[in-house]
Amino acid sequence: MSMINMKEWCLGIMDCPERTAIPIMTHPGIELCGCTVREAVTDGQVHAEVIRKLNEIYPAAACTVIMDLTVEAEAFGAKVVFEDNEVPNVVGRLVTDVASVKGLQIPSLKEGRISEYLKANKLAAEYIMDKPVFGGCIGPFSLAGRLFDMSEMMMALYMETETIRLLLDKCNRFIISYLRAMKATGVNGVIIAEPAAGLVSNEDCLEFSSAYIAEIVKELQDDNFMIVLHNCGNTGHCTAAMVETKAASLHFGNKIDMVNVLKECPENILLMGNLDPVGILKMATPEKIKKEVLTLLENTSQWRNYVLSTGCDVPPEVPLENIKAFYEALNEYNNKKQSEL
Repeated sequence: MSMINMKEWCLGIMDCPERTAIPIMTHPGIELCGCTVREAVTDGQVHAEVIRKLNEIYPAAACTVIMDLTVEAEAFGAKVVFEDNEVPNVVGRLVTDVASVKGLQIPSLKEGRISEYLKANKLAAEYIMDKPVFGGCIGPFSLAGRLFDMSEMMMALYMETETIRLLLDKCNRFIISYLRAMKATGVNGVIIAEPAAGLVSNEDCLEFSSAYIAEIVKELQDDNFMIVLHNCGNTGHCTAAMVETKAASLHFGNKIDMVNVLKECPENILLMGNLDPVGILKMATPEKIKKEVLTLLENTSQWRNYVLSTGCDVPPEVPLENIKAFYEALNEYNNKKQSEL
């Protein structure tokens, strides 16, 4: 377990003349370990081995655990479907009205796969000492949508606002207790995935997502634990709401213009993104990937707070030569910049 001062780590990235990369990437490690997605998302030991294997092969500036947005919903009692080599999926609705939301119990950390994820975080933090390890969890608005059904919740925001506020409050209380336990495992921060908050206006994002994320940040972010807020649903319309959370880093999806983001956000927070993980990293040729990465790096070259990343979690079955091309482009860019000095 490494005690890294994350404020200093962020400043180190900003002061470094070379670009760094932190792709949100665990699935290639599952394939390299020869195990299934189902094994990795249900067994903390396997999960940690996957993170260790990836760290041995790829030079990311930090490691990330699997971005699994079903773990917290399952702890509440939602039904989750598992396939051998696909990301787990929540099916059905757990709550439908004010009575069921009032009756919803905030789960203990013994429910579902929470303990396996805490084990994965703890082991990864013990294995990897030379760089930060980021845990992962779902954001309160996205979790509420998984419990209530997203399209139903979009209507209920306006028709049954108090019901949704009560649900969000319960979701947030659980997330805070989970992240307290995650912080105690020794990981250096967490990537909070809040993609559903990109479906609403900046004003509603502020009220129904950022206000709750800000509570999490206030409670948990400190010198040794940083919050990274990921919202791949944001097309640029709710960047201001993301900034309001005071998270130390913001992570953006491939639907957004990264240059506009860098212009709009404070220069003292790390901004990460946003290579398309499916359309480019999985589906394109290595040559196309190199071109896209180099273009992204050139376009963002004037901002010291930019970190190269994928727009979201790298999906299963990305060709390894494509990941190699991603890092080759990063090296090529850094070598070119070095020779210009």
